[in-house]
Amino acid sequence: MEPVIRPYRPSDREALVSLWSVCGLTRPWNDPHRDIDRKLARDAENLLVLEEGEKLIGSVMVGYEGHRGWVNYLAVHPDRQRQGLGRLLMDEAETRLHDIGCPKVNLQVRTSNETAREFYRQIGYTVDESVSLGKRLDHDSPPLD
Repeated sequence: MEPVIRPYRPSDREALVSLWSVCGLTRPWNDPHRDIDRKLARDAENLLVLEEGEKLIGSVMVGYEGHRGWVNYLAVHPDRQRQGLGRLLMDEAETRLHDIGCPKVNLQVRTSNETAREFYRQIGYTVDESVSLGKRLDHDSPPLD
């Protein structure tokens, strides 16, 4: 059965959070349930999942704020990696962004994640000469001691 990319459904929640966890995308300071809720409140049609049969095996969260497109939560289940599924999801993300006039896609990868960095390099992404800065406006979890 061919994998199918489709918009997220509420019944996907636990499988999606589990996928993000097994792929190492979750962190104690980012509640994945809140990230889903935030995305659904702003741009639900661009939280995408990759489904094969009844199993959720991938995801990508796509966003555009009028200047740059963003990709977050690209995930492919570890058992299904290196089979072209990440590229399939990125093609869909890039097509959606291109179709709405987005001139450039940005994404962030942890510097320690060599596998992801190599994946993105192989599909044409390069390191920008910029520094990523961040500031927490809302704390999803209590501070770690």
